[in-house]
Amino acid sequence: QPQLVESGGGLVQPGGSLRLSCAASGATLIYFRIGWFRQAPGKEREAVSCISNTGTATNYADSVKDRFTVSRDNDKNMIYLQMNSLKPEDTGVYYCAAMRSSDWYTCLISSSDDYAAWGQGTQVTVSS
Repeated sequence: QPQLVESGGGLVQPGGSLRLSCAASGATLIYFRIGWFRQAPGKEREAVSCISNTGTATNYADSVKDRFTVSRDNDKNMIYLQMNSLKPEDTGVYYCAAMRSSDWYTCLISSSDDYAAWGQGTQVTVSS
């Protein structure tokens, strides 16, 4: 499994943008589907987005659709989550996670139980 390290979180005003990065190491990234999850205080971890092994397919939770964009660069072992039009309800700790997958071209939003490797998380706070 890859080791994952997130970065890019911070404090931003409503309507602002942030770009999260997830650096992967220790494994060949193209063998893994990547998911982004978040956890708000007192709430369960929820899936935000996923991206297929090749990056050709993406999927989003309804709450972030049309505001968030996930991408990856397998050559650089990096995954990104561009977050625009941020809302206070987007506040939480954001995690990237990896799932080994033999299907390189699709992804569906799925449970965190499906992912074996996790980063430590990065805090995103949306507040005025």
